[in-house]
Amino acid sequence: MKLVVFDIDGTLVDSKAMILAAQERTFALHGIPMPDERRALSIVGLSLPLAFRVLAGEDAPIEALCEDYKRVFRDLRLAGDHDEPLFPGAADIIAALAARDDVRLGIATGKTRPGVTHLVEKHGWDGVFVTTQTADDAPSKPHPGMLLRAMAETGARPEDTFMIGDTTFDMEMAVKAGCRPVGVAWGNHDAADLTAAGAERVLAAMEHLAEHIDALAERGPLA
Repeated sequence: MKLVVFDIDGTLVDSKAMILAAQERTFALHGIPMPDERRALSIVGLSLPLAFRVLAGEDAPIEALCEDYKRVFRDLRLAGDHDEPLFPGAADIIAALAARDDVRLGIATGKTRPGVTHLVEKHGWDGVFVTTQTADDAPSKPHPGMLLRAMAETGARPEDTFMIGDTTFDMEMAVKAGCRPVGVAWGNHDAADLTAAGAERVLAAMEHLAEHIDALAERGPLA
């Protein structure tokens, strides 16, 4: 049995515009300059407290920034000012993998659990993911806790567990957990950085994911 664990932001969902808008409004509330886009997106995947420590510094009002960001993000979503579409091929590959008897699906994300619930309800994925790990449940990526919990919940072996993500945090988490890191080239970190962080493959298109998973599984356990 293969356990295929997906990151969300930058991997399944194109949430860039929403994240940048929420950051900009949150920083403005606290009179903190908005980082440039590359830096602002470099922290996607981290838990909010760690992300704001990176962007605003240890002396910033981290707790208040986190609470305001979550509120602003909810308000933007309700207002419909910014869309959060799935990346091309994401819906199809989730459906295809969910239909296989030899694959189980999971989520490991820096989002909070309410954010994941919204995504699952929006796309009709109730019951599709057998394990869901969020920033509410485990230490922030790249700590391996999310994947260790996912494997414990499903009984999957590390060599049969694939972490699909767009950031070095995802790749480093997989390496630390002894799992198989698979990067995607359309997210928030460069493909070269994903490879340097341990990615066995970096996908140019989601449609090729299943064949890459099968090919990597045939290699046997990681060295």
